[in-house]
Amino acid sequence: MKVLYFDCFAGAAGDMILGALLDAGLPFDELKRALGSLAVDGWEVSVDRVLKTGVAATKFTVYEHVHQGSGIGDQGPGSGDQGAGHSHQHPHDHAHGHRSLSEIFAAIDRSSLSERGKAKAIKMFRRLGEVEAAIHGMPIDKVHLHEVGAIDSIIDIVGVVFALDWFKADRIVVSPINVGGGMVTSAHGVFPVPAPATLALLKDAPVYSSGIQKELLTPTGALILTEYADEFGPIPAMTIEKVGYGAGDRELKETPNVVRVIVGEAIDKPSGVSKSMQVCVLECEIDDMNPQIYGVLMDKLYQAGALEVFYVAVQMKKNRPGTLLTVIAKPEHRAAMSEIVFRESTTIGIRHQELSRECLDRQMVTIETTLGPVRFKVASRDGRVFNAQPEFDDLAKLSEQRGIPIKNVQALAHKAWLER
Repeated sequence: MKVLYFDCFAGAAGDMILGALLDAGLPFDELKRALGSLAVDGWEVSVDRVLKTGVAATKFTVYEHVHQGSGIGDQGPGSGDQGAGHSHQHPHDHAHGHRSLSEIFAAIDRSSLSERGKAKAIKMFRRLGEVEAAIHGMPIDKVHLHEVGAIDSIIDIVGVVFALDWFKADRIVVSPINVGGGMVTSAHGVFPVPAPATLALLKDAPVYSSGIQKELLTPTGALILTEYADEFGPIPAMTIEKVGYGAGDRELKETPNVVRVIVGEAIDKPSGVSKSMQVCVLECEIDDMNPQIYGVLMDKLYQAGALEVFYVAVQMKKNRPGTLLTVIAKPEHRAAMSEIVFRESTTIGIRHQELSRECLDRQMVTIETTLGPVRFKVASRDGRVFNAQPEFDDLAKLSEQRGIPIKNVQALAHKAWLER
C-alpha cells in the first residue's frame, strides 16, 4: 500500500505542497502539460532549487503576465498600477485577479485532468466558495475568490490534483499543522492568524502554533490538506522510498520554511501479531443521584480523556434500582478519572483494575457516494478488513441536506463502500 505523509511543521501553502511533490519525483514536464490544458493565457511556471535554513528544497513559482484584454488570465484595465497596454510579471502570492466559480469551473472542464480529478478540483473550489460566501454573508454565485481565485492559486490547486493522481497513493496522512501566529492582511482587511477562510477550512484537522508570528498556513494549503487527508497524526509505519521538500517564499530563522512529503510503502504487521494495550477499568454503583447529572458526568469524563464511559441498570441492596458506571481509560489517567467521579457524582467508592485490551487497526477513509463524501471507520488486521462503518454525523448531515431518510443514506453509503 503506497503511503504519502505530509509533514507540516512549518505550515503549508499550495506552491509548497506542489514543490514537495515535484521534489519527490513528479515530472515537471508532465505537470506543465496538464496545466497547459487549462487553456488559460498569461502565466508561466518555473522550478528552482533553493536553500531554506540549511535545507535544499524545490521552489515552484507561478508568474502571471498582467495585460489588458479578456479571459481568465487577464486583469483588464483599472488593476492598480498595472496600466493598460503594459505587460508585467509578478510571482506567486502577488496576483490581483479575482475570478468567479463559473470561470474557474470552465477552466477545469477544459483541462486534461481525469474525470475523477476534474470532479475533485471542482469540489474543492465549490467548498471554498461556500466558505467565503458564509464569511462574507453573500450568495455563493456572487462570490469572487479573492484569496485563492487568482491564477497562481488555480494553478496550485489543479497542479496538486494532477500530482496526487500521478502518485496513485492508497493512503494520505497529514501531520498536525503549524498555523503560525500574528496578523495577516487580506483583501478584506487585517485579521488574526489563521485567517477566517483558513480557519473555516480546518474543521476536524489538528493544528497548533509554534510561536512564529507569521501566517504559515494559507487557505490554499488548508483546502488541499483537509480535502486529501485520509487521517491526521504521526508518521505511520512505513518503509521510506522518497522524501521531497517544497519551499515557501518566507525566510524563517526558527525553522526551514518547507513542507516535507515522505513517500513509501505501509508496513504490514507479521501474521498473528495483535494490537494490544493496557487499560484501567473503573466501576461503581450509584442509587441516589439525580438522573440529569449522568449526562454531565459522562461529558466531563470524555473531556478528560476517557476511552469509554457507559451506564448499566442494576438492582442494588434494599431492592433499590441503581446504575452501574463503568469508565475505561489509560492507566495513567486513573487518578484523574477517580477525581471526576468523586467530585461530580454521589458515589463514595470506586473499584479499579488493569486489563489488556486487544484492538483492530483503525483508520478513517473518505468514500465518494452519489449524495456526497462519507467518512468510514475501517477496522482491519494484517491487511484484512473486518469491518467498515460510515460515520453517523456524515450520514445525518447528508440526510438533512438532501431531505432523504437517514436509513436510505446509510444504505447508499454501504453500497458505495462495496463498489469502491
